[in-house]
Amino acid sequence: MFVKNISIKTTKNFELVDITKKINEVLKISGAKDGLLNIFTRHTTTALFINENEDGLIKDYEDMLFKLVPRRGGYRHDRIDDNAHSHLKSIILNTSITIPFKDSKLLLGTWQRIFFVELDGPRSRNIIVSIIEG
Repeated sequence: MFVKNISIKTTKNFELVDITKKINEVLKISGAKDGLLNIFTRHTTTALFINENEDGLIKDYEDMLFKLVPRRGGYRHDRIDDNAHSHLKSIILNTSITIPFKDSKLLLGTWQRIFFVELDGPRSRNIIVSIIEG
């Protein structure tokens, strides 16, 4: 198994970062040909997802999240950190994703991109990429 830590520095409180290129670079460095690649975020106020990188869809996604979980929702956790909305958004998203690869290429669809979601930034974040060849 090949494991690599990737650092991401976010610049906004809520930010979607397309990390597809970084993940492809890790796969290339690993030298693996066929298998599974897992991406895991180590933070409780971040998430990962796969979808199209289109401006309108990105804005729709942001609007949807903020309608589902508004910033000021009377959450009990806000007494501690004032970021309960970030934790709750993370819960309804994913903290890890797994993608198959063949011939050292991720088997993503034509428009699919890998996103890191910052929900409580700006911060320095880390994700772990694990590659299992076989």
